[in-house]
Amino acid sequence: MERDIAAQLREQVASAHGASKPLCIVAGKTKSFLGRVPHGDTLDVAAHRGIVSYQPSELVITARAGTPLRDVETALADHQQMLSFEPPHFGAGATLGGTIACGLSGPRRPYAGAARDFVLGMTVINGRGELLRFGGQVMKNVAGFDVSRLMVGAMGTLGVLLEISLKVLPRPACEITLVQERSAGEAVFGMNHWAGRPLPLSATCYDGDRLYVRLSGAESAVESARRRIGGELLQDAEVFWENIREHRHGFFAGESPLWRLSVAPAAPPLSLPGKQLVEWGGALRWLKGEADIAVLRRAAAEAGGHAALFRGGGRDGESFHPLPQAMQDMQRRLKLAFDSKGILNPGRMYAWC
Repeated sequence: MERDIAAQLREQVASAHGASKPLCIVAGKTKSFLGRVPHGDTLDVAAHRGIVSYQPSELVITARAGTPLRDVETALADHQQMLSFEPPHFGAGATLGGTIACGLSGPRRPYAGAARDFVLGMTVINGRGELLRFGGQVMKNVAGFDVSRLMVGAMGTLGVLLEISLKVLPRPACEITLVQERSAGEAVFGMNHWAGRPLPLSATCYDGDRLYVRLSGAESAVESARRRIGGELLQDAEVFWENIREHRHGFFAGESPLWRLSVAPAAPPLSLPGKQLVEWGGALRWLKGEADIAVLRRAAAEAGGHAALFRGGGRDGESFHPLPQAMQDMQRRLKLAFDSKGILNPGRMYAWC
């Protein structure tokens, strides 16, 4: 059911600002495990829902933040279109606002782009209860700093998302997945080698034994790439990639902490305790198991990236990789500009933010 409760949400934020009372922004609660535990009165945006406009011929959709992600994807599928960053749901209650606020992208990310690459415009409520609009519904609409994309991945610490306009793309005409037996080193090399060639790659994954390569595009291009890459054709490929995206694959099972290491794609296999699964052409290394966070962060930094606790483990410490001082200072200034009293999701990303 479509509903606009922007005025009610603005009133709640303005009241909290006046009383200097923190707010904890929620909707579907499917990604509440991410980051630190925020505190404050609940600000529920789930009822602020509905697709505001959708122009299939223009490849643009605008929807309210509480709109279920499945509703957005269903509307797009009716016109053979999709969200190219292939966002994970992590539950039936996933909303568009939560997806964008957390900035999560799925298997297609390294080949199609990240969530922020498809954000055209946004309407938000700042920490004073003021309504702010940024961007629009076309690609070339930004002069200066792109504030809309700044909100992607900020986890609600800079503003309460109300409406989001996204660029969408046509679904590929043909899609297959190839499977090969590979060592870890061979898998990383293969991912990077093929990425440098004119091949229609749309996802790669190495589970420790097998390398999975998804090809998407025109049938002729896909068949040509299949001959060049080789390997067995995977049956039920759509289910496989959905299980990877939604963390239902056997690798993600169990209660052990799940670590997310973002590194340089060509970085060699990381010698760390625990099980690993590699995605994104080698740039994303998932690690499952108990581990020393200092060791993980040092290994990730040496491989050109950073490490974060994604799920499980303690959430009292810093889940995300510490920022360099210059970036920390910039983040503080941004927080002050958008939320001067620090009432929006305080402590969700870092203890100081």
